[in-house]
Amino acid sequence: MKLKIAVLGGDGIGPEITAQAVQVLKAIAKKFKHEFEFTNALVGAAAIKIKGDPLPQDTLDICNDANAVLFGAIGDPEFDQNPDAKIRPEQGLLKLRKSLGLFANIRPLITFESLIHKSPIKEKIIRNTDFIIFRELTGGIYFGEKRTSDDGKSASDNCVYNDFEVDRIAHLAFKAAKSRRKKLTLVDKANVLETSRLWRRRVQDIAQQYPEVDLNFLYVDNAAMQMIVNPRQFDVILTENMFGDILSDEASVISGSIGLQASASMGDTSVLFEPIHGSFPDAKGKNTANPLAAILSAAMLLEHFELYKEADAIKTAVDKSIEFNITTPDINATKNFARTSDVGDFIADYIIDKKNILYHIENINLGQSTII
Repeated sequence: MKLKIAVLGGDGIGPEITAQAVQVLKAIAKKFKHEFEFTNALVGAAAIKIKGDPLPQDTLDICNDANAVLFGAIGDPEFDQNPDAKIRPEQGLLKLRKSLGLFANIRPLITFESLIHKSPIKEKIIRNTDFIIFRELTGGIYFGEKRTSDDGKSASDNCVYNDFEVDRIAHLAFKAAKSRRKKLTLVDKANVLETSRLWRRRVQDIAQQYPEVDLNFLYVDNAAMQMIVNPRQFDVILTENMFGDILSDEASVISGSIGLQASASMGDTSVLFEPIHGSFPDAKGKNTANPLAAILSAAMLLEHFELYKEADAIKTAVDKSIEFNITTPDINATKNFARTSDVGDFIADYIIDKKNILYHIENINLGQSTII
């Protein structure tokens, strides 16, 4: 298969982790005889500093011309610490989502058996957790009209949703639930918010088209608690933009590290894949950031194009990197932690020649040789 992939490393650790995902995709192309063409482009603070725009037109053109976008991270302390900044890196990502029509963000959450002990939550609670969050991505409070009074003493952010925005992501979530354990949970705040009441009405109507799916509702505050108390109760979670942003970050605690959480953003014609974590500027350039979320996002990219065997090859290699403790400091607290590039090298090498890699690791365990 031939694929054109736009690579937007972004800010902070974004370029470092995205480089490892690209390396892994190149290994997949070599192993399975595909042709992947990668084109790099600027976004976020990196783009502002060079072009004065968080999403330059040439970046958007590259994304529109690509089959998929591989995204790193966005955000920079220079802008975070300046509340009066008129141009912000995050505007580039919001504009990108809007321009590409990426209305559904899909965030799977699974537990890795070899990492369960790393989670701050008890093993008996989180073992076998497996759910997906469907977060609406182009509506709600993030895109509503924003105002600050002339005297700077009051401000407002308008939250708006239209029925078609709810309907299109609801259908995706119901279809996913239909192919999984047939349970969908709508998370809202319908006891307070008119937008949430719109969500309930629309989702209840659409549910009639999916009679095999069990639909239930949770207020967002209760859902936040239930996700920690009993995460295994969830199958597919459907929610609006801000609630989904918050809950998916909370969910990352279950697996033991936000550095493991991948995501896909879908539109009618465009797709984008990215880790859910931020730019982590303190780790920039230190080669210690966890690239697994970016690499697993690359696996989601392959799945989107029905390259399931290839995606499974990445997932297997990721499992092995965790099993053999070839992991970064966030999940490997020993002095023998791996660097960002070491993790990428291992996963790419494992995909190309796993027998040779396993041979070297067995020798290391016996104290007979060194690896890499």
